[in-house]
Amino acid sequence: MRRLFGWMIAALAGLGTAASLADDAMKPLKVCILSGCETYKSEESLPRFQEFLERHYNVVCSRIVRTAVDDLPGLERLDDCDVALVFIKRMQLKGAQLERFQKYAKSGRPIVAVRTASHAVQTWLEFDKEVLGGNYKGHHPVGPVTQIKIKSKEAAHPVLAGVELTAVNDALYKNQDHAADIQVLVEGTIPGQPTEPLAWTREFKGGRIFYTSLGAQDTFQEPDFRRLLVNALFWTARRDVEAIKK
Repeated sequence: MRRLFGWMIAALAGLGTAASLADDAMKPLKVCILSGCETYKSEESLPRFQEFLERHYNVVCSRIVRTAVDDLPGLERLDDCDVALVFIKRMQLKGAQLERFQKYAKSGRPIVAVRTASHAVQTWLEFDKEVLGGNYKGHHPVGPVTQIKIKSKEAAHPVLAGVELTAVNDALYKNQDHAADIQVLVEGTIPGQPTEPLAWTREFKGGRIFYTSLGAQDTFQEPDFRRLLVNALFWTARRDVEAIKK
């Protein structure tokens, strides 16, 4: 009788856990967007992307916008988000703002990082190598079209589901000698130059990281690029991408 009673308690606890997981899956994915890249006009691309996310997916966003090179007010919104989308460039964060950004990035929580996120914070350039696993060394000149190739052995990765990018006008970033533990999903080439990683995943302190060196304004208008970012947001948060809402 005692054994049966214990089994019933365990079964009920299991049902409760399953119900809790199901409830979590029904909650909107909370995305905290950090916008602060004047070079690629993040405040033109990201508001449109936010609108796309909230219209078509079970997502709610908060967007933190750079007001000056050393000011990114509202970073406390990182505390309760499910995933951070980082698209800032060479900000001179300091004091409490720098500490809050570092706390989130070093905690093993999910990050989707776009283009200049590899040099997001001039006062903490180690973010690239330490967290993202990259090794940004500048970029090739604007002009040559970057040809895109999805690595065949990674074609089934959830981040690449429904993605068919073949070429973009983004200047190709140099990322040779990146961390050995990144999983490169997409590569890019221009004539006469080495192949470079364009998008990869990584696990950092138990959390999932996604980085792409793509992210120019024209690229943000590509449905396949938007799909890549959507997949990455859900994947890093360990959730399935929900069917697009009509």
